Amino acid sequence: MNRRLQIAKYLCLDLIASAIAWGLYFNFRKIKFEGFTFSFDLMKGDDKFWQGILGISILWIIIYTLTGTYRKIYRKSRILELGKTIVHSFLGVLIIFFVFILDDFIQEYSNYYKALLFYFSCQVFFIYALRFALLTITNKKIHSKDIGFPTILIGNKEAAIDLFLKLENSYKSSGNSFLGYTYIEQNQSNRLDSYLPCLGEVGQIEALIKKHKIEEVIIAIEDDEHSHLESIINKLEVAKVDVKVLPTMYDILIGSVKVSSLFDVPLLNIQFTLLPVWQSVLKRILDIVISIIVLVLLSPFYLMCALLIKFGSPGPIFYKQERIGLNEKPFYIIKFRSMFTDAEKLGPQLSKDRDPRITKWGRIMRKYRLDEFPQFLNVLIGDMSIVGPRPERQFYIDQIIEKAPYYRQTLKVKPGITSWGMVKFGYAENIEEMVERLRFDIIYIENLSLLNDFKVLVYTIVIVLQGRGK
Repeated sequence: MNRRLQIAKYLCLDLIASAIAWGLYFNFRKIKFEGFTFSFDLMKGDDKFWQGILGISILWIIIYTLTGTYRKIYRKSRILELGKTIVHSFLGVLIIFFVFILDDFIQEYSNYYKALLFYFSCQVFFIYALRFALLTITNKKIHSKDIGFPTILIGNKEAAIDLFLKLENSYKSSGNSFLGYTYIEQNQSNRLDSYLPCLGEVGQIEALIKKHKIEEVIIAIEDDEHSHLESIINKLEVAKVDVKVLPTMYDILIGSVKVSSLFDVPLLNIQFTLLPVWQSVLKRILDIVISIIVLVLLSPFYLMCALLIKFGSPGPIFYKQERIGLNEKPFYIIKFRSMFTDAEKLGPQLSKDRDPRITKWGRIMRKYRLDEFPQFLNVLIGDMSIVGPRPERQFYIDQIIEKAPYYRQTLKVKPGITSWGMVKFGYAENIEEMVERLRFDIIYIENLSLLNDFKVLVYTIVIVLQGRGK
């Protein structure tokens, strides 16, 4: 199973389909509205034809990429793909129409609508026809087990055995290639051992996913083991795997269980995607653009801060410290140094009001949160976002998780320069305050959107201007 090759196939087919659609649209306009008769010389001698074949086709690839078409490339439904193709193509045609076509001369305004409808129909037809062919071939390979997704089963009792046998004996394969199972409680009379090897206890699931390059985890536990479900899902949230859960009858009745095929065993899909793909891409673009603007426009301010820090106390201008970011990946956060150089000679310590370790200029910087400004470099690099939960050191994360295991949810998004927790609570002086501030960050994550990011930015600017940072 080669994901890059599969994506390359989609890209090539989409380029071909987009080129055909543009060629037909070009000829339709020339013949229908401008009175030309069809000839290859008509296309050969017109620059707009070749600009469209090359430029517009590449633009379509960009549009489909931004809308998430090339994600989860093997897990696609032909019916759902038709709906997505129609919606994404409609948006793309509108963009192309208003940017590239609207200023073209057409005698009757109604011809715009005819041309737009024709182009949209061609784009949808050829894009979906080629995708349908590729999806049919791919799905056949999945159903016949020529393509499989490395899978771990969590559970070792009756529910797990029953689910495994149903999946293995299904009329068409679901694509799960089971490598083994993990258990919550050891089962002395474990019949699952007859079918699958035991990989260990569920607490090892993160290490097992990395070791075996697992792509999917299916949870099939008993009713009396459901108290472990939250902690299991918390571990899986940062593992970048598809997670499915054997549903209860309540889940089925309230409509939580969705199946993409009549032959599938009904399972509850756990969705970890917080932002639509287009919002996620736009958030990153805005992070880059805003960071560049801030770093360029405020360069005199950066120089002023650097000089005041240098002459205010001995030591470096910038302070680098290891923090934990997205998916528990460590990185070095960059700040203006606001403390004396030996501030943590006795070990990690949180700052407090009237902290003697803070320099005079450092106290002013903290009041207006000026010490955080170098972190726009972290944003530009990609370690951070402008808005997101504040990153912590592993030393404090371990203590927070003991009191609030759901802290792990903050590690499924990029950390930020500012956050809802910082706006509502501010800097924390101890673990208890960190846990209290965490509530606001969890609310932010569960309601993640570009609109809420904008609100956090506005409130942050107000706090900075009022000097209410602490």
